Amino acid sequence: MNKIIKSVVTILVGMCLTAGSAFAQPGPAGNPPLGPAPEAPEAIAPAPAPMDFTSNQICYIPEKQAFVLIDSIDCAVDLLVRKADGLQRVGRFTTDRFTGRHDLANILRPRSVSVCGDKILVLASSKKDTSYLAVVSMNPVKCLDEQGFDSLKAVSCVGFKSNSYAFRLDPCSDQIIVVGNNPVGYDINYVSYTDGLENITPASDFHYHVPKQAERIKASDPYGAGLAIVAVSVVFFALICIMFLMGGYGKLIQRFQNRKAQPAKGSTPAKVAGGSVEDEVHVAIAAAIFAYSQDLHDVEDTIITIQKTERAWTPWNAKFYNMNRYFSVRK
Repeated sequence: MNKIIKSVVTILVGMCLTAGSAFAQPGPAGNPPLGPAPEAPEAIAPAPAPMDFTSNQICYIPEKQAFVLIDSIDCAVDLLVRKADGLQRVGRFTTDRFTGRHDLANILRPRSVSVCGDKILVLASSKKDTSYLAVVSMNPVKCLDEQGFDSLKAVSCVGFKSNSYAFRLDPCSDQIIVVGNNPVGYDINYVSYTDGLENITPASDFHYHVPKQAERIKASDPYGAGLAIVAVSVVFFALICIMFLMGGYGKLIQRFQNRKAQPAKGSTPAKVAGGSVEDEVHVAIAAAIFAYSQDLHDVEDTIITIQKTERAWTPWNAKFYNMNRYFSVRK
């Protein structure tokens, strides 16, 4: 019976599916489908992808077969062009000249580079709170230095009062976002390039102060009552714990000593007047040891005899042998 019911249900479901597909098929002579036309979904603009901030140490330009990389030793950014036999440096931009300087913490070192068209964006920062973003032209300029130092010139520059380490171009708003940090939080600076990369200008800056633990406690307890209660409670709790610990330790030591002083099981000393047999034995042994120590030597008179002995004179310690003979010569 169950098999018959399952077969009937299967047949009905198949007929319903067949009728639905036939209803959705277009009519004869290219007529639209008999059923209602589905509504077209509205076009939704894709959300912009999140931007990742990374400190780029090198960039590759495929159309020019060139590399832009950071030389951290000389605090410079080099432009290398691929040749048949290898790479050749055609330009260099020095972020800071530190020859002979002693304030190493203030030297501006290159942190990140990027390429936008025929311009190189260089972010340089010091270990303290100084940094700048420079737009450098790829067209090398001849200089007197044979090694090519400063053969790439900056066409625009913007400085910041933070230790910046990465930047990213935002083409939607024509801005460059520069991220950094300071001793108390984070810094985010916006640089506008609406008039082109040759004319970058600071747009806005934001500073986020990371609250310290003391500041959080102050915000939750401005008068310090809770902190005082907690501190006093901790001190008294520690004292109480020490008191119980020392008391338990003393009782444990006392119990251990009493256990050692107890006689062994099965040995019951006989009681006598004035004490037990063991006490009498101990007293007898102590008296015998004292008497023996007193009888070891004869009784002698404590007389001290001092006898002076004469010795022959020897010149081994004569002081005049150490004096200069000039003073002993008589005229």
